[in-house]
Amino acid sequence: MGKINYIDEVNLVGKKILVRVDYNVSFDKNGNITNDKRIKSSLPTLSLLLKNKNKLILMSHLGKPKGRDMSFSMRAVASCLQEYLPDYKVTLINDFLIDKEILSRQTEKDIYILENTRFYEGEKKNDPEFSKQLASLADTFVSDAFGSVHRAHASVVGVTQFLPSYGGLLLKNEVESIYKSIDKPNRPMVAIIGGAKISTKISLINKLLDIADYVLIGGAMANTFWKAKGFEIGKSLYEFDFINEAKKILEKASAKKNLIIPVDGIVGNPDDVDTKGIIKECNKIEINENVLDIGPLTIKEFSKYINEAKTIIWNGPLGYFENPQYKISTDAIYTTIVGKIGITSIVGGGDTLTAIKNKKDKDRLTHISTGGGAMLELIEKGTLPGIEALKNKK
Repeated sequence: MGKINYIDEVNLVGKKILVRVDYNVSFDKNGNITNDKRIKSSLPTLSLLLKNKNKLILMSHLGKPKGRDMSFSMRAVASCLQEYLPDYKVTLINDFLIDKEILSRQTEKDIYILENTRFYEGEKKNDPEFSKQLASLADTFVSDAFGSVHRAHASVVGVTQFLPSYGGLLLKNEVESIYKSIDKPNRPMVAIIGGAKISTKISLINKLLDIADYVLIGGAMANTFWKAKGFEIGKSLYEFDFINEAKKILEKASAKKNLIIPVDGIVGNPDDVDTKGIIKECNKIEINENVLDIGPLTIKEFSKYINEAKTIIWNGPLGYFENPQYKISTDAIYTTIVGKIGITSIVGGGDTLTAIKNKKDKDRLTHISTGGGAMLELIEKGTLPGIEALKNKK
């Protein structure tokens, strides 16, 4: 098994370093960044590299642009980073293939950010020629974008073929925290999986059924399990094409009895933010009703397993949290987790982090992952393309 060399384990001094960060942040309708956690999470790596008098060229994707769509520009990201690093001049490079002169004039006080990597066709194709063009900008590569290491793209994987490559401090923290939680977890280990779609998490749930003591299912994906058990779910969101997969998961879990699905739910109107939903048992949903959250009996049962746990992995909200009437369960489970002392708690996923964004006591969570998809795939597969690409690189 190969090993990643991390930047706090080697002596990188006076280098020109290409750093893959994850600045795929979200914006409001006025173009303001709504959550800069991913930018702040990169600062320990950048600070260490800058302290050692390295010249940094940062790169990241942002959203899913089709071609050079400037509504996906990194300009606002560069401005945000400038506020965190006032002793340096942060400059956005519009097109690194053309702007050769400014790149050649970089000093130790200059930090360059390349424009959105997905503006280039070669990025998602992991094109060797595009990877080589990126690599030509520097003499060393540092990967610190955990949220992207599950993607075999040029800026994540391709450049490692042409440069000495290392892992950053954020990547190290993410990888080591997640490996520790799944390789040698303190038991009981409880996984809480929510969100809308079972289709994206089938393999993960199957894996967790093998390694966790209990897997708790919430969110709209629970509706698919209810449907698989023959319950009426009315107008609730579910995935018809994955009912058979849900049945297979239920059958697999029947021997260990370690898959826990809701016994009740809250029905209501997703667009009505003023009216409380109605509590319904799972076998009493009517044909015109819409299940939008798990119910109080389920919250009580889930809390029982969480209170007994020594290791908790949580990905996905448990209800339609965008409507405050249906975020009760997500809030309750969060409160239960942070109220426990001496446990390992790993929380990740974009919607999950949005749901708990304004919560107090987040410092009581052991680890908040910056990469939901990467976190899930790492648990499921044990490794990822961007991790493998760094192994045994110097």
